[in-house]
Amino acid sequence: MRASRLLSIQMLLETRGRMSATELAGLLEVSVRTLYRDIDELTSAGVPVYAERGRAGGFQLLPGWKTTLTGLTPTEAEAVFLSGLAGPAAELGLGAEVQSAQLKLLSALPAQWRGHARRISSRLHLDPVEWYREADTLAHLSTVAKAVWEERQLGIAYTSWTRSARQVVHPLGLVLKAGTWYLVATREGKLRTFRVAGITDARALEARCTRPRRFDLARHWAESVQRFETELYAAAATVTATAAGLADLRQWNATVARALRGVANPAAGQRVEVRIPIESVLQAAGPLLRLAPDVEVQAPRELRAAILARAQAAARMYARRKGN
Repeated sequence: MRASRLLSIQMLLETRGRMSATELAGLLEVSVRTLYRDIDELTSAGVPVYAERGRAGGFQLLPGWKTTLTGLTPTEAEAVFLSGLAGPAAELGLGAEVQSAQLKLLSALPAQWRGHARRISSRLHLDPVEWYREADTLAHLSTVAKAVWEERQLGIAYTSWTRSARQVVHPLGLVLKAGTWYLVATREGKLRTFRVAGITDARALEARCTRPRRFDLARHWAESVQRFETELYAAAATVTATAAGLADLRQWNATVARALRGVANPAAGQRVEVRIPIESVLQAAGPLLRLAPDVEVQAPRELRAAILARAQAAARMYARRKGN
């Protein structure tokens, strides 16, 4: 475990450059005191790690020094092949590069490990697109990706829910969520998220993009998703549900499923009262009507009235057609 951590320190410093003790300790999930002991052990072993004091200081390797890795474990090799599954890499225009890298890795592995590595692509397949949905048309994904890699500003024509506009953005990263690609970028100094399928034209510019200091794409995305869900589901409804109704509610969306965590199923013929988050009366009326009679809205009254009005309108429409 310690040997693996020491190697990780070397690779982090080699790939990221100067890093503070706090940053390194956080990534390795150890205390700062433990990290200092590891640094001492590395320098004793001849690894040229040196420290710079001051506000912008930290640890770094002697310029030009490289770590030489002599091999991977079988599990690590499998993990590398898992990261190169077909689909997202091909959409980014990197399908051929991933295959080439895998061939080079295979040739470098001991013969007895090659079968384990090959097994990944033959037994696991990644399909990120949701059921009953076609994949987005992504005519400009490769252009956007290239601008991200090369840290160049991007001129785009973007169509959102409300309007279309041309703008220049500073691309920071791409995120694939539930089969949909998103571009995280800054525009006029503010962080923005663009659905790549909404980009109708894209052109990489010569100007370099400005990247916010210490920007972390994964952390930013997790915080954005949480903030979006909190703002989106700003209202709530009180409902009573049978065991079957609870099961249906949990399938409605992840936010409702989280709200129902720990709620026990009622006995046969009984109902349980629960409070669930909703976007609005207008948005919730249709889905909750479909869950009747196993789910009945108790409050707010506006939502109950909206569901009743929909049900009565549907009943009148079908009764009229039946009479014809």
